[in-house]
Amino acid sequence: MGFIDFIANLLRDPRAAIAGWIAAGPLTAYGFVFLIIFIETGVVFFPFLPGDSLLFASGFFAQGGGFNIWALLAVAWCAAILGDQCNFMIGHFFGGRILASGKVKVMTPERMKKSEKFLEKWGHLAIFLGRFFPFIRTFVPFIAGMGGMHWRNFVIFNVLGGVTWSTLFTLLGYFFGGIPFVQDHFELLIVGIVLVSVIPTVVGLVHSRMKAQRA
Repeated sequence: MGFIDFIANLLRDPRAAIAGWIAAGPLTAYGFVFLIIFIETGVVFFPFLPGDSLLFASGFFAQGGGFNIWALLAVAWCAAILGDQCNFMIGHFFGGRILASGKVKVMTPERMKKSEKFLEKWGHLAIFLGRFFPFIRTFVPFIAGMGGMHWRNFVIFNVLGGVTWSTLFTLLGYFFGGIPFVQDHFELLIVGIVLVSVIPTVVGLVHSRMKAQRA
């Protein structure tokens, strides 16, 4: 319950939450950024964590001197790359048993089917493109590992995708953080990023369900 409250507080007031991390020291601040990005991308049970908005908000604080931008980027790169690699290995060694257990409620048939279709359509490139879609970025490496994708191919697109995704959202916060409008409406922008990130997934799920009902 404590972890859920921690994430809820981050979503409710990201500016205060991250400011508290920074006040607690660099080890805590960078550690929490690493932990959340790693868990979202690396642990298939937590696809709902706010990776996009956290990177943007952290970049915002780097613009103000709370984070060192190069250290922040390095932490984000490592978390994103290691997280996906961990997820791939979980899928490879334990994927069948996890799905058979039926205990992972977030792994609904609709989400898994959408992720499988995404992987089938784009192949190896899905590892890169999937980074930009919540839920899909968590499930695609898991399915790739379970499906037997060669680890060398996965690593290449994992590194490219992890660096591109984390750099993009971090630098968006860094370069736009000094704009008065962004500073005055920071919380609304964070909510907007979450909504924009989730909308494609929600639309896809609704479309799949309607198509199934018509069939």
